[in-house]
Amino acid sequence: MSYTTIFKNKNISKKLKLRLKHTTIDKTLTYASETGTLTKTDRKKLKIFERKAHRRILQPVYENEKENWRILTNKEIYERVKKPTVIETVRLNRLRWFGHVQRMGETRIPKRVLYMNLGTTRMRC
Repeated sequence: MSYTTIFKNKNISKKLKLRLKHTTIDKTLTYASETGTLTKTDRKKLKIFERKAHRRILQPVYENEKENWRILTNKEIYERVKKPTVIETVRLNRLRWFGHVQRMGETRIPKRVLYMNLGTTRMRC
């Protein structure tokens, strides 16, 4: 069963759908994000994917004044979800990893690699 069929299922509450998205999809998207790089295109695609998933979960809203259905704006989505976006989560993970490396001993490889000057250092294979 794909995530779209779960998100379209009317028997599952929106709260549970959001929780499922956060615990499965977001965790998968941010796995090992501390060490990878995100290009501008990657960030844009992640934002689009995330908003599509939220729109499926939150569904269109009915406006009584205009008597019609409309989809939520990006701002409304972020206000209703009240969770950090995938991009924000990646940034937080990177900061957490940086703090972890900062607390390491000077001889540890991750710390040495972080402060290595690539312009003057030659690595032997």
